[in-house]
Amino acid sequence: MAKIESKKVLVAAPAQTVFDFLADFSHFEQLLPADKVSKVSIQPEAISFQINGLSSIGMRLASTQAPTLLHIVSEGKNPFDFTLDIHLKEVSSNSTEAFLIFDGNMNPFLKMMVEKPLTQFFNQLAERLRDRYQAG
Repeated sequence: MAKIESKKVLVAAPAQTVFDFLADFSHFEQLLPADKVSKVSIQPEAISFQINGLSSIGMRLASTQAPTLLHIVSEGKNPFDFTLDIHLKEVSSNSTEAFLIFDGNMNPFLKMMVEKPLTQFFNQLAERLRDRYQAG
């Protein structure tokens, strides 16, 4: 197993607003770094995309605990099974701490190869979520 936790970011919005945005996977593409992904396919509660230089990733929203947790699981053809939890903690009425925890079921060799790029990828997702609300 490989467990990767993104950095924690402060999002300038209430937890429920951030939760509602993330729960609709049609918004998820806005968080994906365009220079790192391609072949994005979106349904309301599922998404698949190619991480450049790595592999295709498919995932779907499995469960939620509004407004604090979105539990996402791997779906379709992935190089390994994984879960991705997005944690939201309201700090004030207009401020939410957000971070992602990825758990991947992979062998030690694969973990060694993908841990650094996946850590960077999840940090970018967190930063782009933060930046989305800083501007507006």
